[in-house]
Amino acid sequence: MLLHVTRPTDQALAVLAQEGAGDELTYSPVGMSALEVAPAGYRRDRWVRAVGHGDETFGEAAEVLMSWGVHRGAGLTVHASGRPQLDSVVAMAAPLPFGFVSVVCRVVDVIDEPSRRGFTYGTLSAHPERGEEAFVVELGEDGVVNFEVAAMSRPRHLLARACPPVARLLQRAATDRYLSAMQSALHGG
Repeated sequence: MLLHVTRPTDQALAVLAQEGAGDELTYSPVGMSALEVAPAGYRRDRWVRAVGHGDETFGEAAEVLMSWGVHRGAGLTVHASGRPQLDSVVAMAAPLPFGFVSVVCRVVDVIDEPSRRGFTYGTLSAHPERGEEAFVVELGEDGVVNFEVAAMSRPRHLLARACPPVARLLQRAATDRYLSAMQSALHGG
């Protein structure tokens, strides 16, 4: 985990992504974000927001998600080699109340079904948490388009372990920004 006073450049994030390519995931099992019950020591969180209705909205929401638009819309700087693909590495700079934190993740699952699209990434060593986060857009049988963010995590870095309520607050704030970013992308603010 790297803390910065100013937003890291894309070049700095590219270096982190390249370094992360040889890194191992910091947790197991892969796929834990889909579990109903958290493994010992992990916390399960799931947020779902209805973002619209119909096939067109589903297609737009999927495009926003799969082009990293939710992350960028949430204020993150994203360095990724294109759309989320299995085993691709993404480096991001996330805003903090004061400064930024750089994090690196590996895509561990991609969903490309007729009524569900999304991806899951898992944490690498340059991340304050340990676990997975899944981002999924789903078109329900009733035509409602839902955006879901599911996380299974626990603090990893000393600062996150030293003050879990603050780490949890920052994680929740990031999730709120993801949900709002999707809403804004689809409805113009």
